[in-house]
Amino acid sequence: MTLTENAARRVAVLRVQENSPNAFLRLAVSGGGCSGFKYGFTFDDSRTGDDVAFERDGITLVIDNTSLELVKGAEIDFVEDMMGASFQVRNPNAASSCGCGNSFSIG
Repeated sequence: MTLTENAARRVAVLRVQENSPNAFLRLAVSGGGCSGFKYGFTFDDSRTGDDVAFERDGITLVIDNTSLELVKGAEIDFVEDMMGASFQVRNPNAASSCGCGNSFSIG
């Protein structure tokens, strides 16, 4: 798992805005969405025993072991375009994804 410079920078800004200097970005995968699985991003400040952490520029991305199996090798980016701004997952394990990029299927 990698966190891009843009994603790390955005998390740093959000931590200041939320007055949560110790918060980290959590990625979780759950069943649902139009393609079978969906990505979920939240801010969190506590970890569980099955969490795996990845760091970049002082920013931490945390993901549980079960979700990690579905996104192993993925890149998390923050993208701003005409459609809006969002964290996006470039998942090499996804066989297909929906048009919005929030859900995916495994082949």
